[in-house]
Amino acid sequence: MNILILNWRDIQDPKAGGAELVTMEHAKYWVTKGHKVTWLTSRFPGSKESEVFDDIQFVRKGNAISIYLIAPFYYLINRKKFDVVIDEIHGLPFFTPLYSKKNIAFIHEVAGEIWDYMYPFPISKIGKFIENLYFKFYKNTLFWTDAASTVDELVQKGIPRKNCHAIPCPVNIVFAAQLPKKEENPTFIFVSRLVKMKGIESILEAFSYIKGELPKAQLWIVGGGEKKYLNYLKRIVSGKKIVESVTFYDFVSQTKKVELLSKAHILLHASVKEGWGLVILEAGSQMTPSVVYNVPGLRDSVKNNITGILVRENSPIQLGISAVSLYNDKKMYEQMQKNAYNWSKSLKWEDVAEESLALIIEVTLSQQGLKRK
Repeated sequence: MNILILNWRDIQDPKAGGAELVTMEHAKYWVTKGHKVTWLTSRFPGSKESEVFDDIQFVRKGNAISIYLIAPFYYLINRKKFDVVIDEIHGLPFFTPLYSKKNIAFIHEVAGEIWDYMYPFPISKIGKFIENLYFKFYKNTLFWTDAASTVDELVQKGIPRKNCHAIPCPVNIVFAAQLPKKEENPTFIFVSRLVKMKGIESILEAFSYIKGELPKAQLWIVGGGEKKYLNYLKRIVSGKKIVESVTFYDFVSQTKKVELLSKAHILLHASVKEGWGLVILEAGSQMTPSVVYNVPGLRDSVKNNITGILVRENSPIQLGISAVSLYNDKKMYEQMQKNAYNWSKSLKWEDVAEESLALIIEVTLSQQGLKRK
């Protein structure tokens, strides 16, 4: 088959995130099975308009906004050569049902309240309005997502449950060969882009409580963000008088990230919502359990009281209380270390990519009036 992916970013874009990483892993697997993949996306500074990377053809046009206008024309000009279109939705879709019957909607999360955290008024209100509207165009479209909790949200938006398929996301990381040596002092880690929706402000509030209970505790913040917001976060740290206990690492290499995850005791996450929460499994690969907010995506990647803790109430104080409780309960902590590791290792890219490929084949055959043998 010849597969077209529509995504506002690609894996080489400096702003690429977990969604692009997941898409890339699936696409690489499809190629190994003999299929062709073209990824239509936007330009970024220094990018090439066309290139082949990991046997995937990347075509870059316009910017992160205009690509949504360019995509329909690109598809219509080249429609005869594509067997199926992957319409990857990040807040806004490519509206493929309006110009293609052989499409799959790939959505990592229903944005919802994310609009309020990421954009100012009135853009936030317009975004939420359009999101509620566009699902009406996709009622007959097959949806592929990462988490079962996102399926529930899609059903609430009017998408038939029978059209929704959740495929979990493994990690592509070097697993700890043995129990890593943790830091001597209680060490908590946050790994994510530093944007408001990821809950970093709640993490700092929670750590302020943790510091009161565990005076030698330290917090590692791994990930970069806009300078203005980073300075704001540092002012919060200064105001809470925890400067000496908080380290900002900015963006780090994969090797460094694994090293930090292996040394930390507990991963903290307080996002508004996630598509899945890859970092949870990355932490688990280093025998580091997680304490997180009970939100879509995180409640799927964390098995409550088994691989980590979903807090009873999504508040900084409850996050801090749960983190301290887990750290102090050595028996529970050691069991969660093992469980988090085993859960992370149980998911294989070959297995889940085979599931996504089966969906693509199903859609392609159904448009030809055929069924898979």
